Amino acid sequence: MEISNYLQIKKKLPLNVNLLAVSKGFGIQEIKTISNEGQNDFGESRFQEAIEKKILLKDFKNIKWHFIGRVQSNKIRKIVQNFEYIHSVDSYEKLTKISNVAFEENKNPKIMLQVKLSNDPSKGGFNPKVLIEKWDQIKQFKSIKIKGLMTINPKGLSSNQNIKLFKKCRQLSDSLKLKDCSMGMSGDWEEAVKAGSTWLRVGSLIFGNRSYS
Repeated sequence: MEISNYLQIKKKLPLNVNLLAVSKGFGIQEIKTISNEGQNDFGESRFQEAIEKKILLKDFKNIKWHFIGRVQSNKIRKIVQNFEYIHSVDSYEKLTKISNVAFEENKNPKIMLQVKLSNDPSKGGFNPKVLIEKWDQIKQFKSIKIKGLMTINPKGLSSNQNIKLFKKCRQLSDSLKLKDCSMGMSGDWEEAVKAGSTWLRVGSLIFGNRSYS
């Protein structure tokens, strides 16, 4: 990995933008390297891989683990038990279950609600209209903290198209009085910052190419 890439990105970020290092597919040595540079937030999307790393890095007390993969209903309890943040809650049903499980486990995960802002069949997420309709009910859920919204843009968009979609997420988040937007990855993080992202999910730009996507 190129530690200089990490340091350059960090230097460019406004103070209100957090960098989430997406460590899926990379080893604990890479995580240790940038943890020693002050990086505390790490994103994983494969549960088993994440747990193995968490065990091996248990002495790194500053690390906060974020789950960024698709939330499967049968894994919700384990995700709630092991992750401080969940960036990818894509339905009302899953949010309900997370709230119930968090109550049972005496946990209080920080949640980003994934929203679908384009007709990309490969991406999940709340329809914005449904989210607005359900919002009063969502605000009543116990044992979770809704911090903001998350979105993933389709691949192959122009810079302007990326900014336009990201701004939709920011506007929706603002309308719901939510502070955070988890948006922007290695290929479009600069557009996301311009549009008001507060969490960037960056992997390959920091660590290099991984063995799987």
